[in-house]
Amino acid sequence: MNGYSALAQYRNVGAQSGVSDASPHRLTAMLFDGALERISIAKGHMMRDEVAQKGQRIGSAISIIDGLRASLDMANGGEMAANLASLYEYMSRQLLDANLNNREERLDEVSALLREIKDAWLAIPVDLHYGQNSNAATPALRVVNG
Repeated sequence: MNGYSALAQYRNVGAQSGVSDASPHRLTAMLFDGALERISIAKGHMMRDEVAQKGQRIGSAISIIDGLRASLDMANGGEMAANLASLYEYMSRQLLDANLNNREERLDEVSALLREIKDAWLAIPVDLHYGQNSNAATPALRVVNG
């Protein structure tokens, strides 16, 4: 096993244990982090004209954003959920445009939007977080425990 392979396995185990121990609130924060990381990596690929890798990372970021949108509780989330759904849809369109037209500014815009939402998410007081085995939810997000 080479050093890169060992590092990749270590990171995978670390990520898996982080997910299994995380609250639903923390899992959502991890999704924001994952999307931001993929967009950042995609930007590097874009700058180096690495088309396939850029497309893979942008596609992965779009999948994460789609997951965030799918987790919204549209029945109980009211205007907040509707606004987030629209914003996530907008971000996906901007990422598609960035991919098709090599528009770094679109990547930057989506990253800034995701950071704003993440910061607001992290500002939710701890006493309003919900536990790993709870079916309670924030106004705009539901978590399906499996």
